[in-house]
Amino acid sequence: MADIHPLAVVSPEARLGDRVVIGPFCCVGPDVTLGAGTRLISHVVVDGCTQVGSGCTFFPFASVGMQTQDLKFKGGRPGTIIGDNTTLRESVTVHAATADGDFTRVGSNCHIMAYSHIAHDCVVGDQVIIANAGTLAGHVIVEDRVLVGGLSGIHQFVRLGRQCIIGGCSKITQDVPPYMMVDGNPPRVPGVNLLGLKRAGLSEETQQALKQAHRLLYRSELGTRAALDRIEQEVKTSPELQHLLAFVRASERGIVK
Repeated sequence: MADIHPLAVVSPEARLGDRVVIGPFCCVGPDVTLGAGTRLISHVVVDGCTQVGSGCTFFPFASVGMQTQDLKFKGGRPGTIIGDNTTLRESVTVHAATADGDFTRVGSNCHIMAYSHIAHDCVVGDQVIIANAGTLAGHVIVEDRVLVGGLSGIHQFVRLGRQCIIGGCSKITQDVPPYMMVDGNPPRVPGVNLLGLKRAGLSEETQQALKQAHRLLYRSELGTRAALDRIEQEVKTSPELQHLLAFVRASERGIVK
């Protein structure tokens, strides 16, 4: 049974899981689903065609599922999906997709800090951290275990590869390869995200292979395509290395260099 504060406004058509807690001055719309154990602390708005998983916590003034800011919006029922055990801190905004039937997606076990913005049609993976006032423009793809530093801006259609880390106040207009560390405006890639790799339990051998791949991509005089060919020829392969190669080869915007 849900625990709804008498000062909250909750549509009778909203679907509320067991042990949902909705605090004072929250608003929950009719097309909203909140999974078991999710908590809206106070002054939270969840509206639109929105599905929220179990065990999530939304802090005051978070806004989820509201209409996109994209001027191409033509109506219909675009929506928002948020996974399990994800936290949205104060004043976070997660907007619905633009086109009818499309969804903005945020994964499970994410921690989105205060004043961050996730725009229409973004796809955010699991265990992602976005620090205070980090901003994702429309159609950004963020793979698993990415960390975006505070006050950083990510351009529309950019991809952030698995376990990369973006330093605070960075401006990212091209794809960031997996496992890399990026910082600045203009951004630079000084090395691999070693701390993140260690925390993820990757072997020393894999870490060294990714460091070698970084040297060929960023510290040699080779072009990107030639560097990828050299990496395939010279670096001991692993699932992580194969993911890095496939990610860079699939890039349409080019990678941060």
